[in-house]
Amino acid sequence: MTKPLRRATAILAAATLGAGLLAGCGSGSTSDDAAPAAAGGTFPVTVDHAFGSTKISEAPKRVVTVGYTDDQAVLALGTKPVGMVDQYPNPPGKSPDINTQWPWVKDKWGDTRPEVVMSNGDSGPNFEKIAALRPDLIVAVYSEIDRAAYDKLSKIAPTVGRTKAEKEPFSAPWQDNAVHIARALGKESEGNRLVQAIQGKLDAARKAHPQFANQTAVAVSWYKNSVAPFTTTDVRGRLISGIGFKGATEIDKVAGGKFSTVLSPERIDLIDVDRVFVINDQADTAALKKFQLFTNLSAVKNGKVTYLLDSEGPAIGAAMSQGTLLSLPYAIDEMVKSVG
Repeated sequence: MTKPLRRATAILAAATLGAGLLAGCGSGSTSDDAAPAAAGGTFPVTVDHAFGSTKISEAPKRVVTVGYTDDQAVLALGTKPVGMVDQYPNPPGKSPDINTQWPWVKDKWGDTRPEVVMSNGDSGPNFEKIAALRPDLIVAVYSEIDRAAYDKLSKIAPTVGRTKAEKEPFSAPWQDNAVHIARALGKESEGNRLVQAIQGKLDAARKAHPQFANQTAVAVSWYKNSVAPFTTTDVRGRLISGIGFKGATEIDKVAGGKFSTVLSPERIDLIDVDRVFVINDQADTAALKKFQLFTNLSAVKNGKVTYLLDSEGPAIGAAMSQGTLLSLPYAIDEMVKSVG
């Protein structure tokens, strides 16, 4: 898929280069007896999605998320998934899993350690692991699963795929994904309320910084010795426009429907805009700063580049890249602070 990923970089690897389903690698596991109780909701519900319609008869108690960020929407709505995807590779020997320790999810997970059902770079989810978790709902929204994978998942438990209107994986607005997942949990009204609260933060940021409206901005990462910008339909691009900047729409044309693209040296001009947000951890940021075509950009020369650590430190880049009901409030606050 895309997004999630990986560190912003790992994401590019799988989705942009067509590596197929990304997966999450993770560590801890949740025992069958540790599954959290269902957190209410109105049922039955029928959810229309890209692969058809799925009826959910009662509040699910054992939810497995196959989309890169779906676990966070489920968490925000009061349920702890028993299985999830690792967006970011967990550092060797590190415990708990980094994907349960972000500042915006740590309290929600508490001591629960979900099973990892897909690892970054895998060709698809681990169907055997998923079946062993005995889910009563599988959520595969922020995901690039195809019909064959969906059919396999549906044989395990009712499965909700990405939104029906989404033309390319990872291109649906974060608002649509959030409400889509909330509907599957019988909590559409609550999902809408959470979306509106975040929209209020975005509106407040635009109002407080009217100067953003006159500037074009783009988010980029350094990937395989190249500059890799994200499109305006990617969650990072939507967040940039959400706080008031204009998006760099020319990148969309080059990306050809993908959430990001890798620029050849002669197309570096596509990111010669007013403001550049760099999402990388320290090593890749250091490499980017040595790339002369980048350092020659007017935004760099004018000090209009914001360097945001991805999975390290405050992990603002990860919050942007995830773009969820839980990460967005944090990302919005930190992004606005970073540009002054």
